Amino acid sequence: QLYISQSAVSQSVKVLEKRLGKQLFLRSTKKVQLTPEGEILLRHVEPAMNLIMRGESQLLDANPLSGGQLRIGASDTICRYFLIDYLKRFHQDYPGVRIKVTNSTSMGCVELLENRQVDLIVSNLPNSRLTAHTKVQMVKEFRDIFVANPDFFPLEGKALEIKKLMEYPLLTLSSKSTTSEYLHQFFASHRQNLIPEVELNSNDLLIDLARIGLGIACVPDYMLASLRGQETALIEVSLKQQLPPRHLALVYHESLPLSQAAQKFFDYFSSKSTKTTSF
Repeated sequence: QLYISQSAVSQSVKVLEKRLGKQLFLRSTKKVQLTPEGEILLRHVEPAMNLIMRGESQLLDANPLSGGQLRIGASDTICRYFLIDYLKRFHQDYPGVRIKVTNSTSMGCVELLENRQVDLIVSNLPNSRLTAHTKVQMVKEFRDIFVANPDFFPLEGKALEIKKLMEYPLLTLSSKSTTSEYLHQFFASHRQNLIPEVELNSNDLLIDLARIGLGIACVPDYMLASLRGQETALIEVSLKQQLPPRHLALVYHESLPLSQAAQKFFDYFSSKSTKTTSF
């Protein structure tokens, strides 16, 4: 990739380690891995390298109709149930632009943005990882709902108290997600300690487990709306205390201009129904 020999790379690394007075790599016959000191250096070097690549990309992006790159970060659920239609439209409008989608949780996407690995992200809000250096544009309001297979949980037509809901096995996203943070805060506000039966990294798997009656899953309402018409065998479990709405938002770094390709994508969401603010 560097168009130089392996020995030249090894020599350059040795010179760098000697200058820093630190060992950066642990070497063995089968693999090479970073030392803790190497990890520290990487965290500082990676954003700088991504800035250089971003600059090159923007120079090559003079005409988004014939070239350039759109780099987006988003979660599985957001990609599949919200973003895919916009990506399809963008690809049809600008077939010459390369689209790179990096998949991560909404929290992980913030790190991608901070490291300049993506131009913008689509994130759940609230997101505790967002900083004062980001700007957000709300693009969709949604609610988190609980769904179940009525053959195992005959709850249709009933409105449960939060305390009563806790008596059932609950299926939620893992603790390292904005949704988990949000749910724990909501349950705590009702003096309940949320202890899920199952925690997963995928809303689709939560739906699958709810289908087979393993528990009651918490998923965004727009996800279930997309599945209507299929044999989901799921019902929404009504609550007397509805979860407050959340938002999907486009997020970008305020100190860096959007590439022309990213701006064209951003324009799909620019309307009177959306709102752009500093976070």
